[in-house]
Amino acid sequence: MRVTTAFNKLLGIPGANVVSVTFSPEGVVVGLRYRRRRPICPCGWRGRAVYDRSTRRWRHLDLGAVKLFLEAEIRRLHCRRCDRVRTEAVDWARLGARHTRDFEDVVAWLCQHTDKTTVTKLLRTSWETVAGIVSRVVAEHVDGHRLENIYRIGVDEVSYRKGHRYLTVVADHDRDGAVIWAGEGHDHKVLEEFYDLLGDEGCAQLQAVSLDMGGAYKKATDAKAAQARQCVDPFHVVKLANETIDKARRQAWNIERRTNPAVKRTRGRPPAGSSPPPNKPRWVKHTRWALLKDPDDLNDNQLEVLHQLRRERSVLYRCWQLKEGLRDLFQLRHVEDAAEHLDWWLTWACRCRIPAFVTLSRTIRANRDRILAAIELGLSNSKLEGLNSKIRLTNHRGYGHHTAAALIAMIYLCCGGITVELPTGR
Repeated sequence: MRVTTAFNKLLGIPGANVVSVTFSPEGVVVGLRYRRRRPICPCGWRGRAVYDRSTRRWRHLDLGAVKLFLEAEIRRLHCRRCDRVRTEAVDWARLGARHTRDFEDVVAWLCQHTDKTTVTKLLRTSWETVAGIVSRVVAEHVDGHRLENIYRIGVDEVSYRKGHRYLTVVADHDRDGAVIWAGEGHDHKVLEEFYDLLGDEGCAQLQAVSLDMGGAYKKATDAKAAQARQCVDPFHVVKLANETIDKARRQAWNIERRTNPAVKRTRGRPPAGSSPPPNKPRWVKHTRWALLKDPDDLNDNQLEVLHQLRRERSVLYRCWQLKEGLRDLFQLRHVEDAAEHLDWWLTWACRCRIPAFVTLSRTIRANRDRILAAIELGLSNSKLEGLNSKIRLTNHRGYGHHTAAALIAMIYLCCGGITVELPTGR
């Protein structure tokens, strides 16, 4: 068997035959020849005349411990459809790439499962090359069709770098929370860019948008998709209640500290089972987890803390009751009882004479309809919060990214539902 015949069967290059095999200091160079005679523009137009010719080399998957390169004569043609001179498309590589399609698919698949440094060491390439390959693979898989038939979306922000650098992430609830768009920033203009990309027809078919209580995303949604029902995520509501109870705990600690200035401040947590005296400020300071945790997850010492607060008729115990009353809103058996329960809680909170919860009641009242919409439709940003954790892991796995565009490409690759098929599966 000739060497060229062996490499033809070994590589199986689509649209070309092996005509030569050369062993050079860089590795094995395999010469190719097209099976077709007429060049084809990337737009699909078939030309007759050739503008000029040149020789190009593409990096292929390694042959054992030796690098393997494909070399072929590539032609340029004047495309009447594009009305300019363009380089013909080849079957074994993407447009503008210097690596074969098989090599780039392996790189993209590895980037979905590990960090870029490991990929560069395994495949003997550079960091910039891996970043460019990821961008090309994502550009091929992420097209305009992903924005078709979008009815329920979730919007959230994620921090990706120090200095208040944020990304806005949009996910599709009907596709298991797959990312359909991401942009740099977290103001209303960034989300408006997504709505502009979606178009008037796409915005008109939106039925529901889940988001946080911030005003930026609400402003963009009101302007571009006013008919869509806005749903405030239950996670952000409970998170705001936890922040409020933490603020009330700090206020109570400051009051106790001013009331007992002679008490010596000590470090660390109080001993398990200790009563409030003689160091009441220290005891109040460390009631945090007893107030914030789910009652079903409290240990014996934290339950004793709650019992002690109840016996003292402490304001912190009333704060805990208000927080649990708000959490019960999202655990009702019957959805139709949500409006009555929320109105009862708002009446209780606005008359509790606890400044932090009075402020919270005003915020909840301003978002009442959006909270009830989330309960009625059963929408939450839980998938978005899970995506945020995955995005942070992807960013941390790469030890940060130099640009937001590079991170957005990795987000599409790892969280956008892209399936990269390995050469071994074809």
